[in-house]
Amino acid sequence: MQKESREIIITLIAGTIIFLLLGAWMLSFLFLYRNRHRKHQQEKEQLRLSYERELLKAQLEIQEQTFKNISQEIHDNIGQMLSLAKLNLATMDLSQPDRLEQKIGDSKKLVAQAIADLRNLSHGLSTDYIADQGLVRAAEHELEMIKKSGGYETVFLLEGTPYPLDKQNELIVYRIIQETLNNIIKHAASQKIIIHLRYRPEEFTLSIIDDGKGFDLTPLTNNSSFGLGIKNMHNRARLIGAGFQISSTLEQGTSVMISVPVGTPIT
Repeated sequence: MQKESREIIITLIAGTIIFLLLGAWMLSFLFLYRNRHRKHQQEKEQLRLSYERELLKAQLEIQEQTFKNISQEIHDNIGQMLSLAKLNLATMDLSQPDRLEQKIGDSKKLVAQAIADLRNLSHGLSTDYIADQGLVRAAEHELEMIKKSGGYETVFLLEGTPYPLDKQNELIVYRIIQETLNNIIKHAASQKIIIHLRYRPEEFTLSIIDDGKGFDLTPLTNNSSFGLGIKNMHNRARLIGAGFQISSTLEQGTSVMISVPVGTPIT
């Protein structure tokens, strides 16, 4: 009888210990799960905030570049046309009716062209410029601005039927286009610039090619300031799940390519 009672007590104690251990394990598991879930949520929030900061930075840079282009266009082209119109008006001689009529006609043309150019520039002031114009037109416009400077031969190639990318994706791609073109103008000493947009069902690709002096890509492997701009472009491309490639040959030129898988979510 005592033996049976002892066995019952031992069984109860063992069961209690197992129950307590199981309960402790479940509590530990729930505690670890909650901590991991909280950490995962914090990481997701950090990624979201990082993405929003990068997107805002791109928006501000696009706005800054747009205002810079507008300022230069007003100074170099519209201002010059209005100055010529003013000169025509100031030098009109009523005693020479034939030349007077010609100067009035020339002034009308100059003012009309200035108004048309101002209307085009006003489109760039819209905060939804990329959404309104579309990536194709925005990229083409950037080349047109460069071509009007008279220092470059430009080629714009379009392959496939254009389709809209995600709004944020187009914004980032447009910013990379601007940054690449600025680098070409500042450093490449090129004569020809090509932009090639390819719209395929599974992928969108952008290529920007120049025939400039090229450069050595080796410094990009370290943290030198030389490669900071290129690394920023690479980080922006990675932000939208895009591939980024750059190749350059001394005295032959540089090529930048971005590939965006269609339908790939932002990570």
